[in-house]
Amino acid sequence: MLKFFEFPKSLKNTRFHYCPGCHHSIAHRLLCEVIDELGIQDKSLGIASIGCSCFLYFYIDVDIVEAPHGRACAAATGAKRARPDLVVFTYQGDGDFASIGFNESFHTALRGEKITAIMINNTVYGMTGGQASPTTVPGQKTTTTPEGKDPQYLGYPPKIAEILATLESVAFSARVALNTPKRIIDARKAIKNAFLAQINNLGFGYVEILSACPINWKMDPVSANKHIDKLTEIFPLGIFKDKVSESLKSKKGD
Repeated sequence: MLKFFEFPKSLKNTRFHYCPGCHHSIAHRLLCEVIDELGIQDKSLGIASIGCSCFLYFYIDVDIVEAPHGRACAAATGAKRARPDLVVFTYQGDGDFASIGFNESFHTALRGEKITAIMINNTVYGMTGGQASPTTVPGQKTTTTPEGKDPQYLGYPPKIAEILATLESVAFSARVALNTPKRIIDARKAIKNAFLAQINNLGFGYVEILSACPINWKMDPVSANKHIDKLTEIFPLGIFKDKVSESLKSKKGD
């Protein structure tokens, strides 16, 4: 019997313990499907940081290092330069990648380090108490913005995927979401291309994933899933830089 769907080899057979409605588990599965498809399980190195991302090693069966808060891209840079034969990826939250770690994240991309970075954007510091992060949207209530985020005081949310796409050294930059079947399929393709950017030595690969956080959003899982649609009005979905497809087209042309 022909199988169209099976349990990923690189995903550990462990029950997820994320909050109900959280999209981390979907992101984990997609990441493992890509690792399996590319045949890179034995040479992959994941860099997790502080926050919900630090649970990565419970679920994904590859070597994983935990970096200090915000320093995942710096740790990934060191690992990739020391062992260029490895396929190195980071898995970070928006507070980790775009706030405390923005300097490391931006300059890693600016240098065109051959790594793959995945940022889970749920617009809050999810694990540490639901505080406002850089990507918290105007009016959003968090533990540190109980009356709603005032952009005149705290600034507007940065569009990281678009910012990174302006850098010549970035080979792939996209923003995806996981709240519908089609978007999940698109997210898988984006993650694969972010890895191919590294494997084909094209430059830095980045995928931003809009992810639900029902507990900190004070929503039930269904409402949180629908809320992603509102977030896409501020954080548009799409591919903003794609040297991977350009490279493939060039090779076909040759």
